[in-house]
Amino acid sequence: MSAEERLKHLAARTAAFGFRGGLLGLVSSPLRILLETTVTRLKNVPTRMMGSFAKHLQLGACLSKLLEDEKETKHLESLEGADTRLRLYQIDLLDYDSIVAAVNGCAGVFHLASPCIVDAVHDPQNELLDPAIKGTINVLTAAKENGVRRVVVTSSISSITPSPNWPADVIKNEECWTDVEYCKQNEFWYPLSKTLAEKAAWEFSKEKGLDMVVVNPGTVMGPVISPVLNASMVMLVRLLQGCTETYQNFFMGSVHFKDVALAHIIVYENPSATGRHLCVEAISHYGDFVAKVAELYPEYKIPRLPKDTQPGLLRTKNGAKKLMDLGLEFIPMEQIIKDAVESLKSKGFIS
Repeated sequence: MSAEERLKHLAARTAAFGFRGGLLGLVSSPLRILLETTVTRLKNVPTRMMGSFAKHLQLGACLSKLLEDEKETKHLESLEGADTRLRLYQIDLLDYDSIVAAVNGCAGVFHLASPCIVDAVHDPQNELLDPAIKGTINVLTAAKENGVRRVVVTSSISSITPSPNWPADVIKNEECWTDVEYCKQNEFWYPLSKTLAEKAAWEFSKEKGLDMVVVNPGTVMGPVISPVLNASMVMLVRLLQGCTETYQNFFMGSVHFKDVALAHIIVYENPSATGRHLCVEAISHYGDFVAKVAELYPEYKIPRLPKDTQPGLLRTKNGAKKLMDLGLEFIPMEQIIKDAVESLKSKGFIS
């Protein structure tokens, strides 16, 4: 079987799972990239092959809210190619049977998101932990039972940090895990949910023999596709409004929506992609990000924050070396900020 024929076979149908805001933000970009007929900026991946993959792809996107809700569906249905190659399913991540119906016949599954709450969490078990952990296991179980070739799980840098006991002289990488007890003690519920979900996923994968790879994105920003902002873009809006929060335990670097989407495609298609994949344009401090926003947009009242907002975090431009080695060239922070802010302006989220 030729490489192009193999891509056609693998692209028979792929399901993308998200939860609430996940579909409105993160899911839109992978679907948009997958539905396009060309993919660029991949150094070591033949564009013709990736284009063939997208051209022959049939996608199922799975929503946890009503399909009749246009805020959940309209932006997905308007994507180029969606009318013929995208099918929407309504699921509940805690309802296994609803997931099986969507996974049936799929060659691949992207489990893209679980709830991300930036404000106070009143019921962490029901709001974050159960959907993240039980939802992930339900998706993986359905994938295994239905013969899915490979599953790509979207985890987060929040399963890498906070990790206060990581050696101070070692740059954080895919070997680093968030400190579960530290999160429990400090009620950092989102990092706890992502860490426990990813650990449960790896345990399931090893026990059941499921081919699974993981992408660990940083703070994801860029052009707004959906009518509702994801948590990272809300963070940017608040910064432009003067918020002085430093996100000490929640920031490790930024990444463009497009690069997160491309990362998922690369690790799905490339047999050599294994394990976890940190996905940031650089490991940096939130103070670096804020300083760059202030430089690019002096008309906004951006607060002056300390340079080192993440104590002990070592900076590097090659934090995502595994993805870089697979051919991904990351969009730099400056362009991420420009794309995000200009889109927020054009969509009326800021003036």
